[in-house]
Amino acid sequence: MSRVFWALARALLIAAALVALWQAVVTGFALPHYMLPSPERVAAVFRAQPGYLATHGLTTFLEIVVGLATGALLGVVTALVMSFLPLARKLVLPVVVASQALPVFAIAPLLVVWFGFGMASKIVMASLIIYFPVASSFYDGLTRTDRGLVELAGLSGASRWQTLIHIRIPAALPNLASGLRVAVAVAPIGAVVGEWVGASSGLGFVMIQANARMQTDTVFAALIVLAVIAVTLRQVVDRATRRLVFWAPETDA
Repeated sequence: MSRVFWALARALLIAAALVALWQAVVTGFALPHYMLPSPERVAAVFRAQPGYLATHGLTTFLEIVVGLATGALLGVVTALVMSFLPLARKLVLPVVVASQALPVFAIAPLLVVWFGFGMASKIVMASLIIYFPVASSFYDGLTRTDRGLVELAGLSGASRWQTLIHIRIPAALPNLASGLRVAVAVAPIGAVVGEWVGASSGLGFVMIQANARMQTDTVFAALIVLAVIAVTLRQVVDRATRRLVFWAPETDA
């Protein structure tokens, strides 16, 4: 309980310091509200349009969560197939690497054309961004299992499948956890970029509409909602991965 209290207190203290710095910059440089709105103007947006921000925030949240689940699942399956089937590794690994050579902004318009202006194109975009860190991290863990353990399993009569299930996968879970932590941090990028290109809802849509009207305070409000979503998901995934690899606790640097 005390750890939760101090973590919450630290977060509130950091938030208060950032708001104070923000207000100091606005006041000190006498910036017009359309360049940098004051915290009070942004707070007024939350008071005036809570339902509007919540509705569009929920859309983006669902796109991120579904994209995260889809991309992570595809990444795990790809890593398992590549580690178990040498031929699949030769065929799939270049495709996995090439998928990261395609700029997100370049393929976003195509995804909107192919999957429409709804949530599907944004989910696909988020999945593509998430896919590589999960697949590469998990595959790296599967291929770097302690050779002594693998040889011991072979001497004990274990098949390749049994070795994969009981030796390689448990040993690779810390790598998978690292990949998931990276993935959840970049997942919002895919959803928001897709909404910028073409959407009728979502926080990216709110930002584009508000920016066109010079409503910078609304843009900042949408960014704050997006930041809260990103931090919350990061904390959830971090706690889940800690439980997943409970036998490999983190150590202080």
